[in-house]
Amino acid sequence: MSDMSYSKELKLVGVGPGDPSLLTIAALRAIQSANILAYPVHKEGAESMAINIVSDFIRKDQNLLPLLFPMVTSPEVLKDAWKKAGDQINDCLKKEQRVVFLTQGDVSFFSTSSYLLLDLKTRFPHIDIRLVPGITSLSAAAAIGKLPLILQKEQLLVMPTPSTPLELEETLLEAARQKRVLALLKLGSRWLWVKPLLEKLNLLEGSIFAQRVGWPDQEVMPANAIPANLRPYFSLLVIRQSWPDIMP
Repeated sequence: MSDMSYSKELKLVGVGPGDPSLLTIAALRAIQSANILAYPVHKEGAESMAINIVSDFIRKDQNLLPLLFPMVTSPEVLKDAWKKAGDQINDCLKKEQRVVFLTQGDVSFFSTSSYLLLDLKTRFPHIDIRLVPGITSLSAAAAIGKLPLILQKEQLLVMPTPSTPLELEETLLEAARQKRVLALLKLGSRWLWVKPLLEKLNLLEGSIFAQRVGWPDQEVMPANAIPANLRPYFSLLVIRQSWPDIMP
């Protein structure tokens, strides 16, 4: 069978930050139309947050395909994992399977699916890849915390939490100059030194802390209410240093 004779559509589906009620209609339709649901795991046999989010919508006749995306920094290991995942997806499509790859959050926002997308576009350009966007943890946290993220001519900078206090302080100073709201992701253990730094700069009161957004044990509250201790990898911080001149 030639490459051009088999079903070549793959859907990469963002399933939101955790709460199944935040799944989009497009995501549900994609999941219901698939006979293979692929999803990332960080090691063999590990649980998947993405598959847990959609667990109530999985049918018995659907096959589950865990794909290994290890949480390491070695370029060789990562590239090998992406290639193997792409090969597995391609093999499924050769068998005329309808494949959906599930990813937590949004498919284009610090997403595991982006690596799969880029690998497949390079090695299997005949595959028709459709992306179904999802709600990010940042958007959900702002909604839960009743916080306007950006207004009028403000800027929003979204980035992983810097590795050092000096780097974060420089980023905050530039954000203040630019009237830029700062969203720090992957906060985790850095909260141990981030909170004292924000306290020193008098920025705690205007900041919102969120962890495990969309899950039963989520926390979304003012940053000054969170102790400076170890926090989960999936935690974030929104720092607003000013408001626009024209406000209600």
